[in-house]
Amino acid sequence: MTLATQASYSPDPAVIVASPNSGFRHQIVQSLLLSRIAATEALGGADALGKLESSECELLLLDTKLLDLDTDELQQLIHQRFPGIDVVLLDEAGLPLLPAKWRSPGAHHLFERMGRWQGHPAPDCPAPVIPPPDMASLPGMVGQAPCLQAVYRMARLVAARNTPVLITGPTGTGKELVAQAIHQLSPRANKDFVVVNCAAIPEALLESELFGYVRGAFTGAVQSHIGRIHSAHGGSLFLDEVGELSLSMQSKLLRFLDHGEVQRLGSLDIFRVDVRVLAASNANLAEMARRKRFREDLFYRLSVFPIELPTLAQRGQDIAALAHYFLHQFAPADTPDLLSPEAVQALLRHGWPGNVRELQHVIERASILAEGGPILPAHLALPGSEIAQLVVGAAA
Repeated sequence: MTLATQASYSPDPAVIVASPNSGFRHQIVQSLLLSRIAATEALGGADALGKLESSECELLLLDTKLLDLDTDELQQLIHQRFPGIDVVLLDEAGLPLLPAKWRSPGAHHLFERMGRWQGHPAPDCPAPVIPPPDMASLPGMVGQAPCLQAVYRMARLVAARNTPVLITGPTGTGKELVAQAIHQLSPRANKDFVVVNCAAIPEALLESELFGYVRGAFTGAVQSHIGRIHSAHGGSLFLDEVGELSLSMQSKLLRFLDHGEVQRLGSLDIFRVDVRVLAASNANLAEMARRKRFREDLFYRLSVFPIELPTLAQRGQDIAALAHYFLHQFAPADTPDLLSPEAVQALLRHGWPGNVRELQHVIERASILAEGGPILPAHLALPGSEIAQLVVGAAA
């Protein structure tokens, strides 16, 4: 068994973290990195079994909410096929659920290295930092900066209710991810999460998209169509870039929010629907309301529970973790994480005007340019790098 200073550099990880939740997996792996324990991620139970076949792992950390296999049956199968592997179930905060005593000396050593889960920190390394449940990452999100932890807490507080939520923040900060997480953590999680990009649909089509229409309602309406609002019945409707709605559409949306009813174009029938509305905007809707560019009554109706997302520059401590997370997404399977220390420093120095989305695109491009080798600052195409100069020159 090899313990490495960077988990992703080791071909034989000491620990496998299995969960369908990418944010949860990455959070645990990052905690293991702090204890210098080699670890890898598995997408679920089946993926974990495959990785156990091809590695000398001694410990499997298993999310209790697997989507593909029953947790109890998976544990029994692992005990039969891999008797030397210890399996520990983790709760939603990443803490072990009453683990059984360790059968192998290697696993016992690993838990000594992980210290915190043994009740005291190990003397030679920092303890993994695992946040309390209300501060744990939202599904699909990575990062533990204090300003982002406040977002996690707000989202978890409001998720169980039907309260409208207005998510604000600059482009690329992850507003749709927060909306998805609120839906997934709500009692509506088994129903549809319907997305409407208010800026992407032409105004002439938006009303029919939202409310639906019947056959013959207008030229080209050859068959009846249920609207996006109606299709979200029982679930959640996410109105992205809601500030782009015309004043006319704002009035129609307000009527739906007030009465919970939709009427398809060309029909006299009215349907009552049960929809939880989540909205997002990168504009200052309060300022727009003061300038009469956005209905003040609609603003107050949507912003019952506002959540403002921080920029990536405000989350500087999360940049390295996000970069490693995206690199695992874009690199071929089983490719070691070769983000060089110099590249990490270059990422930390950049201002990130495009926020997390910009970082994601930078890492995707760098993973291609590196051709399977270490990612260096030049591969990042940040201002001042050789690649950036070539790109600018080509564009000219």
